[in-house]
Amino acid sequence: MSDILTHAQIWAAIDALGERYGLTPSGLARKAGLDPTTFNRSKRETTNGRQRWPSTESIAKVLAATGAGLDEFMSLVTANSAAGRLRHTRPLIGLAQAGVGGFFDDAGFATGAGWDEIDVLAGADEHSYALEITGDSMSPLYRDGDVVIVSPAAPVRRGDRVVVKTTSGEIMAKELKRETARTIELRSVNPAYPDRTIPRDEVSWMARILWASQ
Repeated sequence: MSDILTHAQIWAAIDALGERYGLTPSGLARKAGLDPTTFNRSKRETTNGRQRWPSTESIAKVLAATGAGLDEFMSLVTANSAAGRLRHTRPLIGLAQAGVGGFFDDAGFATGAGWDEIDVLAGADEHSYALEITGDSMSPLYRDGDVVIVSPAAPVRRGDRVVVKTTSGEIMAKELKRETARTIELRSVNPAYPDRTIPRDEVSWMARILWASQ
């Protein structure tokens, strides 16, 4: 990467960070306590074409609100050139199929054959893969047919959206509410579905949802 960061790189990284956490530009701004229009595309240049840059304060607030680190943000800057965001392919499988077996190892990493493929942003780590949401358990955040990019290698923190597979083969997309030595507590995004508390020894693996490709 060039030593000089460009206007396009910084804004593309902000967009990519929002996508990683399932947020639109306005949703990202609201989460950070900023005016919802702060990151709108119309605000990135003046009416006479002069570039407007996001302030360091607004970037700091975004990182604090999402829990992302500066290194994570800079990796997105690196992955985004002025010509546009680089993309690469990742395996894709339906969420319902994921519980059948044969597609993952014991740690939740993608294995075997039979995957379709999808183009994703280059910021995704090498172990990431895509799952197509089925049903309405994650509605309205993720709807039937949406695709989420998942990484079993990414660190998981309270409040992160995760995909969990149990030892019985059940697979679900939830929000991590609390994690103890004995249990994993999951919050349902859709209030029509109950929260879940699962004994740790009944959890096969848990992978963080990086972003949605909707």
